[in-house]
Amino acid sequence: MKRRTFTSTAALASLGLSTPALWASNRPIDKAYRYNLRYAPHLGMFRAHVGNDPIDQLHFMADQGFTAFEDNDMRNRSLALQEEMARVMAQRGLQMGVFVAHTIYWQKPNLASGDPALRQAFLDEIKASIEVAKRVNATWMTVVPGHVDLRQNRAYQTVHVVETLKQASALLEPHGLVMVLEPLNFRDHPGLFLSESPQAYAICQSVNSPACKILFDIYHQQIQEGNLIPNIEKCWDEIGYFQIGDNPGRKEPTTGEINYKNVFRYIHSRGYQGILGMEHGNSKSGKAGEQAVIAAYQAVDQFL
Repeated sequence: MKRRTFTSTAALASLGLSTPALWASNRPIDKAYRYNLRYAPHLGMFRAHVGNDPIDQLHFMADQGFTAFEDNDMRNRSLALQEEMARVMAQRGLQMGVFVAHTIYWQKPNLASGDPALRQAFLDEIKASIEVAKRVNATWMTVVPGHVDLRQNRAYQTVHVVETLKQASALLEPHGLVMVLEPLNFRDHPGLFLSESPQAYAICQSVNSPACKILFDIYHQQIQEGNLIPNIEKCWDEIGYFQIGDNPGRKEPTTGEINYKNVFRYIHSRGYQGILGMEHGNSKSGKAGEQAVIAAYQAVDQFL
């Protein structure tokens, strides 16, 4: 074990408090802890400690030992704020994770439809997101192909999606940027075209570009398909980014059924150098809830 042994482990074990969730919620935070993987909080996760100012939140994340940050809404923030956030991230050693690159069609088809106007609108947003990515030193941007087209065979829809992503990849490749396709689960987002990791893998293989990879959201894929580590292994060559959330509840690791200690151990064993976005809420409110999030990550990360 690379990291220090925490005395709280033995103390809790002597009391019979051995379940991961209870252990994590009662562990003290080690402010000198150095993480084995690059976990990325998001704005609002530590609001109780430092308020709503994005710059204060970035400083707090860095103070807790995090080395990455993600922000779905980055492209919608003001130019001045983007530039200031980029400056602070560079100063504090925070690598920028994903932001959402385009308008997501939750209720109607866009990329699956093959409609030339909808394809062009998507490509125009990708062009705009390239400028955002360069401004904030980002590499990855999230893409969700939208709703299924119930009037077309699934195979035709796949062809439409692949062709659009090939055109987007041609825009991204010269800049070294990567769009990561996010499959979303049927329960929270019914009717979306992209829902499973094998489907995302097949699309990325067809696009055949370093600019088109998978965003493997562990929360979504636990609901959609389970079998997490074998599916991560099968998709490994096309995975560009991970996101995290336990199930049920979509809260921090150790609050649900996913054995994040083992999942993270597998990802770490593969030499993963990328980012794992903390795409979840806090299981408890206030400062205590925010401290529990940090303690949970230290609890599962120390076994890597």
